[in-house]
Amino acid sequence: METVEHQGFAARLLEWFDRAGRHDLPWQHPRTPYRVWIAEVMLQQTQVRTVIPYYERFMGRFPDLPELAAAALDEVLSAWSGLGYYSRARNLHRAAIRCMEVHGGELPTEAVALAALPGIGRSTAAAILAQAHGQRLAILDGNVRRVLSRWQAVDGSPLEAAVQRRLWALSEAVLPESRLADYTQAIMDLGATVCVRRVPACARCPLAADCQALAEGAVERYPAAKPRRVRPLKRTRMLLARDALGRLLLEQRQASGIWGGLWSLPERDPEAALAAGGAPGRVLRHEFTHYSLDIELWAVPPAAVAEVEGRWLVPVEALTLGLPQPVRRIVEALQRGEEP
Repeated sequence: METVEHQGFAARLLEWFDRAGRHDLPWQHPRTPYRVWIAEVMLQQTQVRTVIPYYERFMGRFPDLPELAAAALDEVLSAWSGLGYYSRARNLHRAAIRCMEVHGGELPTEAVALAALPGIGRSTAAAILAQAHGQRLAILDGNVRRVLSRWQAVDGSPLEAAVQRRLWALSEAVLPESRLADYTQAIMDLGATVCVRRVPACARCPLAADCQALAEGAVERYPAAKPRRVRPLKRTRMLLARDALGRLLLEQRQASGIWGGLWSLPERDPEAALAAGGAPGRVLRHEFTHYSLDIELWAVPPAAVAEVEGRWLVPVEALTLGLPQPVRRIVEALQRGEEP
C-alpha cells in the first residue's frame, strides 16, 4: 500500500477542473454508459480533437447499443474509416453483440464483467463506470500514468509490471469519496492539456506544490521513455484497375490481420499485371505505430484482375465503405478527378 501523503490531491484537481477542465465534450451530454464507452474506445491511441467529429458521426449512425449490435460489420467499419486502429471498431461490434446475447442489451455495471468484453480491459471499464455510474474506481490510461509518475517521481517504465503496480496503487490511493465522474474527467484532462508529454505547463498545474518531478527539475524525465526501436520498413503492391465506366475494383480483406474486414485495392504480384499492360506508379508511404509501409501503386487494365473476387464501384460509392486510410486517399483523389 502506498504511504505517500495524498491529502488534498483530489480536491485540488476538482477545483482546477471546475474552472479549467473540459465540460462540453459531446459524450458528457448525456453521460450515458453507451456514449462514454464509445468515446473511451475512440480515445484509445487518439486525441480528443481528432475523435470528436468521428464520435458525432458514429453516434448519428449508431445511437444506442442495440443499433450497433444489429449493424453489419461493414457499416461499423465504414463509420470508423479514417480513425485507424480498426481492431477497436471490430471489438466494439463484438462487444455490442455480446451484450445483447448475455447482458440483456446493456453494458454490465460490474467492473470485472465489463472489463472482460472485447476491447475494454481494466482501465477503460473503470472509466466507463466512474463517469456513467459514479463508481469509485481508479483508471490508468496514458495521461494518468504521466500525471502520477511525475507527481511522485516514479522511476522506471510504466510497461514494467512493478511500476504498473505502483501506479495502480497510487491511482486508487488518491480517489475522492464523491464526484467520481468529474474527478475521472479531471485527471484525464490534466494529463491531456497541462501535464503533457513535452513542455508541460507546470505553472498552471494544481499539483505543482508537491510535484516531486518538478521539485527535482526533471519533469520531462518522467515517465521513463520506452526503449527506442528502429521502425522497420515493409513493402506491398496494390493494383488500381478502372473500367470504361470509371469504376475501380475493391476486394474485402480477411477479418484478421492488418486492416481486417476493410475494403482495399487488390494486393498481388505485378508480373501478370505487367504482362497485361500494367505499369508501376507512385509509391505511397503509410506509417503504423510499429512499422512503415511503402505501397507501390500499379495501374492495370481490368483484364489483369479478372480472377479477383470483389466489387466494381465508382469512387463516390467506394467512399461509403470502410477503407484503409491510404486507400481512402487514393479514392478521394480519383473522386476529385486527380491521379492518385
